[in-house]
Amino acid sequence: MTQDTGSARPPAAADAELDADADADADAVDRIVGQWRRQRPDLDPAPMHVIGRITRLHWALDERLCRVFDRYDLGRGEFDILASLRRSGAPFELTAGELRGATMVTSGAVTKRVDRLERAGLVTRRTADDDARGRLIRLTDRGRELIDEAVEVHVRNEADLLAGLTADERDTLADLLRKLGRTLPGA
Repeated sequence: MTQDTGSARPPAAADAELDADADADADAVDRIVGQWRRQRPDLDPAPMHVIGRITRLHWALDERLCRVFDRYDLGRGEFDILASLRRSGAPFELTAGELRGATMVTSGAVTKRVDRLERAGLVTRRTADDDARGRLIRLTDRGRELIDEAVEVHVRNEADLLAGLTADERDTLADLLRKLGRTLPGA
């Protein structure tokens, strides 16, 4: 008697997932999905194949990316501020609001990060010419040198992290992640 798992998968596919522990290519997510299928056959844990892997990859990637930021005594947030200023082009200056939009964090978080970078001599802050309440944040020469070096190491690191994929696979993955991002509010 075949057990109904509540999904449209053929029985062979369900059996293959239940035997993920025996599959040499199975990973931790496959094992978790298999366990859920055995314990809660009324649920379809298939989304865990994607979400679980994205989550695990996020943790692993974040650790490896932060190693580069740490080499330059930067947190991810400070790196993002410096990178946003650098890629804005000469004169490498943005308003706090523009930085908030570029880094997708709160104004308080931008202020905290800019304060730290200003103390380190990597950015300066000045009053906007056309708005006495507005502030412009600009890369210093030292800040530009630091981010130019750090971003080179960062990009090489990212390339190394993706070395297991072909160029076509990277393009396909980027397209799929872009598509997924469009379906998630705030992504």
